[in-house]
Amino acid sequence: MLLKPDEDLFEASKMSFGEHLEELRGVLIRSLLALAVGVAIGFMPPVGKFVVRSVQAPLRAGLKEFRTNQIEAEYREYVETNPGADEAELAGLAERLERGLVPKVHWVDAAAFSETLSRLGFQPPAEVPAATEDGLMPVTLFTSIDNDPRTRAMGTGVQDAFMVYVKAALLIGVVLSSPVVFYYLWSFVASGLYKEERKYVYVFAPFSLGLFLLGAAVAFFLALGFVLDTLFWFYGFLDIDPTPRIGEWLNFALLLPVGFGAGFQLPLVMLFLQRIGVFTTEQYVKSWKMGVLVITIAAMVLTPQDWQSMVLLGLPMIVLYFVGIGLCRYLPSRETPTGAAA
Repeated sequence: MLLKPDEDLFEASKMSFGEHLEELRGVLIRSLLALAVGVAIGFMPPVGKFVVRSVQAPLRAGLKEFRTNQIEAEYREYVETNPGADEAELAGLAERLERGLVPKVHWVDAAAFSETLSRLGFQPPAEVPAATEDGLMPVTLFTSIDNDPRTRAMGTGVQDAFMVYVKAALLIGVVLSSPVVFYYLWSFVASGLYKEERKYVYVFAPFSLGLFLLGAAVAFFLALGFVLDTLFWFYGFLDIDPTPRIGEWLNFALLLPVGFGAGFQLPLVMLFLQRIGVFTTEQYVKSWKMGVLVITIAAMVLTPQDWQSMVLLGLPMIVLYFVGIGLCRYLPSRETPTGAAA
């Protein structure tokens, strides 16, 4: 039996508005349950502590590099402004800095210092710094940069440490539950499709999840380092010591990957707009220069004000723009069972 063009083979399977709301309610409840399980795993002490340390790792590495460069620049300036300074001592300082040892000057009582060295069996050095009028002299001691409190994020509130742990648990919950959440969201979308079209859900769901995770990984493992280098450069340029708060850093470290993950959804957004008739594949091809401009502006908005992170987001998005064109061109268009275009 042939169907008329205005007849729908799946008329009996259509859902009412109330049924769609009920379906959405079920999707939200199941997604929240999956998120709750992931958050519960994140609250486990070994897991939460590992994530907090991992999120702090780029910040600590940036602070260590900043402190090392700051100390070396200060001593180099001292050597250049004091003709009698020892160049060999500068070379020795550079070698210690490479080993992760940073100097710190302490003022000690000159007489007590010499007496202590003799009592311990050490020969006092032939040349010692001149003591001040009150008998004090500067002594430089080296310590590991890992023990330098200036290379750690600080908390300024009693609740900061707890809130950081809660945010880390939420992060773990979002990551662990994301495959389930993406599946349920796409299943809700599939409920509004024809039965023969729902097979595309099994392609789009993992594709969307993979793009999001890829964008987040690029942000965390590549972009954060460039962003910190740029921001710390301004601290050095303005002669300001950075003392980052752990809560603010965690917010920043989570926001950037989310922006990258959202930006990497571009091919699916292009395909969606093409399928609903807002744009055509030919318009995407003809307007690729305008597309690159829009991507550049979006990269500026989704990233901090530094060119490195903008490039790290913009270049992959430009590539994904042409991937989106390929999807629009080669992925079969949606048709109704009667053969008419949707």
